[in-house]
Amino acid sequence: MSVVEKYKTMEYGPAPEDPKETLIWLDAHKRRFAHFIGGKWHAPSEGKYFDTSDPATLEKIAEVAQGSAADVDAAVKAARTALPVWQGFSSHERAKYLYALARQIQKHSRRLSVLETIDNGKPIRESRDIDIPLVARHFYHHAGWAQLLDQEFPGYSACGVVGQIIPWNFPLLMLGWKIAPALATGNTVVLKPAEFTPLTALAFAEICGEVGLPAGVVNIVTGDGSTGEALVKHPDVDKIAFTGSTEVGRAIRRATAVSHKKLSLELGGKSPFIIFEDADLDGAVEGLVDGIWFNQGQVCCAGSRLLMQESIAEKLTRKVQARMSTLRVGSPLDKAIDVGAIVAKVQLERIDSLVKQGIAEGATCWQPEIAMPTRGLYYKPTFLSNVHPTSIVAQQEIFGPVLAAMTFRTPKEAVELANNTAYGLAASVWSESINVSLHVASQLKAGVVWVNCTNMFDAACGFGGYRESGYGREGGREGLLEYLEPAWFKGAGKLPTDAPTNGAVEVANPSIDRTVKLYVGGKQARPDSGYSVEVRGANGQLLGESPLGNRKDIRNAVEAARKADGWAKTTAHNRAQVLYYIAENLSQRGPEIAQRLSAAVGAKQADREIQASIERLFSYAAWTDKYEGAVHNPPFRNIAIAMNEAVGTVGVLCPADTPLIGFFSLALPLIAAGNSIVAIPSEKYPLITGDLYQVFETSDLPGGVINIVPGRSSELLKTLAEHDDLDAIWCYGDESLCASAKALSVGNLKQVWTNEGRAIDFFDRGQGEGRWYLERAYQVKNIWVPYGE
Repeated sequence: MSVVEKYKTMEYGPAPEDPKETLIWLDAHKRRFAHFIGGKWHAPSEGKYFDTSDPATLEKIAEVAQGSAADVDAAVKAARTALPVWQGFSSHERAKYLYALARQIQKHSRRLSVLETIDNGKPIRESRDIDIPLVARHFYHHAGWAQLLDQEFPGYSACGVVGQIIPWNFPLLMLGWKIAPALATGNTVVLKPAEFTPLTALAFAEICGEVGLPAGVVNIVTGDGSTGEALVKHPDVDKIAFTGSTEVGRAIRRATAVSHKKLSLELGGKSPFIIFEDADLDGAVEGLVDGIWFNQGQVCCAGSRLLMQESIAEKLTRKVQARMSTLRVGSPLDKAIDVGAIVAKVQLERIDSLVKQGIAEGATCWQPEIAMPTRGLYYKPTFLSNVHPTSIVAQQEIFGPVLAAMTFRTPKEAVELANNTAYGLAASVWSESINVSLHVASQLKAGVVWVNCTNMFDAACGFGGYRESGYGREGGREGLLEYLEPAWFKGAGKLPTDAPTNGAVEVANPSIDRTVKLYVGGKQARPDSGYSVEVRGANGQLLGESPLGNRKDIRNAVEAARKADGWAKTTAHNRAQVLYYIAENLSQRGPEIAQRLSAAVGAKQADREIQASIERLFSYAAWTDKYEGAVHNPPFRNIAIAMNEAVGTVGVLCPADTPLIGFFSLALPLIAAGNSIVAIPSEKYPLITGDLYQVFETSDLPGGVINIVPGRSSELLKTLAEHDDLDAIWCYGDESLCASAKALSVGNLKQVWTNEGRAIDFFDRGQGEGRWYLERAYQVKNIWVPYGE
C-alpha cells in the first residue's frame, strides 16, 4: 500500500482531555454551590438544590442552589448597595478591574474549558479554542471602553442595577457578553445562568473574588425559570438583558411593559445559508459544517436553512452528504470529535419531534452511517431535503444538528426565501462575486451577515437581530449603549396622566366637507368612519373639526408606508435635500401656520414651535448624510462593515402639548434615516395635519413616506401595535399609554421606544434632537467580509 493510500485510510484516534484539575476544583467545593451575593457565598433561603449533569454520560456533576424570590431580592439589594461605590470609582479604576478579570479568565482558561464542556456537552475544541478566548476578549475590549467612557459618552449615565438572564448554549460566553459592557458603563449586575449549565458562571463568581471586585458589583443567583421571573419582576431592577427563546422573550416583554425597565432581547433565529452557483463549493461545505453542526446546532444564529441555487443543488447535496459521513460524534472531552452531546433530554426529544413532523410534511430525511455513542444524549447529524418553505422545519427553530434544504433560481428569489421567516438574526452568503454578495446581504432582514464565512464573532462588532429575533445589540459601541441612558432623561419629570379630550363630540361630516382630512400615501383622504371631532382652543372656542381615524385608516396608512420603501434606497444627500425643502416651505408659510396654532397653544409658543421646527429640519438634514456606519477590524482576516439601516415602517404617537415641534422631533430622525411613518398627531391640536400636508406636498416628499391619521391615540395604538407590517412604534405619552404600547406589541415583538411617561423639553436641543433619536431610527447590520489568500 502506497503512502498516499495509507494516508487516505487513516482514521482519527481518540485524544481525550484530562479533566483532573476541573474535578479537583469541583471536589474542593464539595460539589455543592450556593449563590454568590454581595461578594460572599449564600445558601439558598429555602434550602433547595438541584442537580446539574454531564449530558455525555448522564452522570451528576454537582448540586446547585435553587434561587427563590428572597434570594433574588437579596442579590438586588446587594447590587443597589454597591452601585454608588462602583460609580464612585474613576473610569480608569473600573477599567483596571475589567482588565484583571480578563487576565484571570486567561489564567484559568483550561479549567473553564473543561468545566464548560462537561456541563454543556459541547466539544472541548470549541470551548477551548472559541468560547473561553472570546470571553477574555470581551473583558479586554470593554476595559478599553471603561477607560474611554467619559470621553466617548459625555452626558450619559449607567442604567443602574441590571438583571441578566443567559442561555445554556454558550454559558460563559453569554456571561462575558453581558457582564463586561454592564460593568464598563458603571452598572451593577444580578445574573441568572441557565438551569442546565450554571457551573462556569459560579466559577466566574469565584474569579470576581480573586481580583477583589467590590462586593455586590456582580451577583450570581442560580435556579430555574421561576428564579428568572423573580428577577424580571423585581421593582428595583433598572434594566433586563435576556438571551434565550422568543417565547420567553415575549413573556419578559409582557412582564416589563408596565415598568420603566430598559430591555434588550437577543432571541431565536432561523438563519439562511445561501450558496450561489459561482461559490467555492468545498469552502461553502466547510462553512456549512460550522454553520449548523457547531455546538450540535444549538446556536441561535445556526445556518439551519440551506438555500442552494438550483443549478448546483444536486452536486452540492452530494458534497454535503459526503462531508457529513466524515463527522465524528462522541465524547465532548475527546479533542478529535466534531459533534458532542445535546444539553438535556427535553431538548433531544424536541429535536426528534420536529424532524418527524418535517418528514410528515414531505421532507426527505438523510443521515450518515456513522458510529454513535451508546450512552448519553446524542442526535445524529441530519439533512432534510425537499423542504417546503412553509414546513415547520423551515419556519421553527429546531436548535439541533438538523439542516433543512431548499433551492432557488435567482438572487431575488433567494432573498425572498431568506426573509420568509418571523426571525432576523443572522445569515451567510457564499459567492465569488463580491457584487452579488453585498447586494444580497444588504437586502437580508438580519442583524449579522457573513460573506463567505460563518459564525464570526468579536467584542468590537455588534450582534443582534431584527423582528422576532429581538432588539438591541451585544458588543461594539451599539452594545454599550444598551447599558447607558442620557442623564437628563433619567431625571425628567412625569407627564400628567389626564389625556386631552378637547371636550370632543363626534359629528358626522356636513354635506360640504370643510374639515381637515387624513394624509395617506401623499394624498388627502376622508376618514373611513365618516366621523370627525370638534377641536377647541384654550378659551373653548371652536377651531375646526378633525377626522377620527379608525382601524381601516391605519391599515391603509401602513400599506401606503410600505409602498414607500424606495425612500430608504434614496441617497442620503437626496433625503437631506427634501428636508431642506420642507424647512424652506415651512418658513415661507410660518406666519399663517403660527396664527392658527396660536389659538391652541398661545402666540408665544406658536412662534417658538415654528422657529424650533425649522431649526430641527436643518439639524436632521445635516445629520442625514453624516450619521454613518463604521468598518471594524476584528482580530481575524475579516473586516466587519457596520451598516446603519432604516428600521422600516414606524408608528409614531406624537406629543399633545407641542403639536408642531413635537411632531417634527419624532418624525424627522425617522425619515432622515430612510424610514416611512404612520403618525397620530397631537390630540390637543390635530388640525396641524392640514398645515403639514400642504407643506409636504410642495417639498418633493414622496407619497407614503409620511402618513398622518388623526384620532384618539389610546384607540389607534392597539391597531398600530398589533399590525404585523409595522416594524416599530415610537410612543410619546403618559405612563399608561407607554405601558400599553409595550404590552400590546408582545405578540409580534416589534421595537417599541417610549418616553416612559416622562416630560421631554422639545425646545431644548439637548433633549429634543440628536444621536439619542438617531440611534433608534436606525438598526445596525454587521456584514463580515473575509480578505487575503
